[in-house]
Amino acid sequence: MSTRHLPQIRFPKLESRLFGLGVDLPWDMSASRLAPFLHRYRADFDCFFFSFQPRSRNRLQAAEYFPAYDAVVDLVQDKTLSFHHTVLNLGSTEVVSKAPIIQFTNELLQRYPMGWINEDLGIWSIDGRKLPYPLPPYLTAQGLEASIRNTKEYQAALQVPLCVEFPGFTEGASFCIGKMDAFRYYRELIEQTGSPATLDTGHILSYQWIRGNPKNFLEGLEDLPYEHCFEIHLSGCQIVQNRFMDFHHGILLDEQLELLEYLIDRCPNLKVITYEDPKFTTDGTLIEKSIRNFERLLGIAKNWKAHEPADLAPIVV
Repeated sequence: MSTRHLPQIRFPKLESRLFGLGVDLPWDMSASRLAPFLHRYRADFDCFFFSFQPRSRNRLQAAEYFPAYDAVVDLVQDKTLSFHHTVLNLGSTEVVSKAPIIQFTNELLQRYPMGWINEDLGIWSIDGRKLPYPLPPYLTAQGLEASIRNTKEYQAALQVPLCVEFPGFTEGASFCIGKMDAFRYYRELIEQTGSPATLDTGHILSYQWIRGNPKNFLEGLEDLPYEHCFEIHLSGCQIVQNRFMDFHHGILLDEQLELLEYLIDRCPNLKVITYEDPKFTTDGTLIEKSIRNFERLLGIAKNWKAHEPADLAPIVV
């Protein structure tokens, strides 16, 4: 880790290690769709987040989301909650007022006991228009400066810590602008803002793929901000016609589990491992192709939780 003075890390407050579930949640989603899955698998998970799917990016009114969110939160009322944002637009260089987004988010936080916010370090919209898939930040000095500025502004205004997630680089769905190394870029932002980090295994592998390390994917990871890592995400990925695709279809690659075990050994402040966007049948059963590696993931998480050091406590501001 760099020896220069760095901001203190604003970790969320958690007393123990947790295995989490994350789902996309359209603003009008019925909780009944999720209920059968939670009925079958809720005992496996300690925490839960839903990923924000806005009705309109030009009008953010928290009350519009309360009916759907109330119903889902009732289903997971005994679980630790967090929120995956998609409108902070952390990688954008546009200079716009963040006040409406901050007010909207804090209204949600006042209603629901969510312990932290997460968002990918990326560009989710341009000039108010939603992108079909978030782009990585501009990998330039100007892009890094803007990303740091955006992150600091949200960290100062949001009522809970903001975890910044390493961006995705899905070939064919996104593209890169700039020549900076994304791992070094990300570490610089994380260190300069004192942010807790979220490492997504699919996002890391997608970047390794486009930089030419598909087989040696555990090499060249020394610049990741391991000390800041609070959460690790795993969502379904697939290699299609020699392209790495972050499909979020629930089916984990063997390489994602190998990478997870590699990261666990290097992240001393890791508190949450989260399985994102499971796909299941109408009766709540995981789709067959996802079961094998979900069960492997569950075993890794249980072993990791069982071996939590008694004296390992992250810094909390």
